[in-house]
Amino acid sequence: MIRDAATLILYKEEAGLRVLMGLRNAGHKFLPNKMVFPGGRVDEADYTAKTAATLPKAAMARLLLGASPELAAALAHAAARELEEESGLSLGNPPELSGLDYLCRAETPEGAPIRFNARFFVGHASLASGTLGGTGELEALDWYALEPLLQLDVPHVTREILVQLQHWRTLSEAERAGRKGFVFRFPDWFEE
Repeated sequence: MIRDAATLILYKEEAGLRVLMGLRNAGHKFLPNKMVFPGGRVDEADYTAKTAATLPKAAMARLLLGASPELAAALAHAAARELEEESGLSLGNPPELSGLDYLCRAETPEGAPIRFNARFFVGHASLASGTLGGTGELEALDWYALEPLLQLDVPHVTREILVQLQHWRTLSEAERAGRKGFVFRFPDWFEE
């Protein structure tokens, strides 16, 4: 069974591009000892949770290419909730989602013991407040410079998402709003 999941990539410009990531501890069944973004599966409560503001229309339109309206709203809330749980950083209570963009999605390959249909949202670090800490689910939680990060042993899908992030950053606001939806199904990207 494939599970819906949401991830929030926070970034900042500080001596180049830096992204918030952490190391999944060795006890995890999925991607133990791997660098990942804060994120996780959608919970039932995400379907009824309130938000201070929703995603921008263009981001929601791309998200709806691969999700029902109910699931799309739950995914956006799950991304904010997982960020707060895993990093200690918050988009507010209820979360303010209007500054986020929807980057893409990725599906865990068929045959994998644990499968996710993960959606990746992106936002600037200035959208979040709080102290970096979280629940301890992610170790070595920090803002990592992109280039050295790409030299580490990161999962293939994470590397692909980082490349998408690099491209996204080169786009103007209008170009970002006009982007198509993309999904990564190992080993290639496909248009939604």
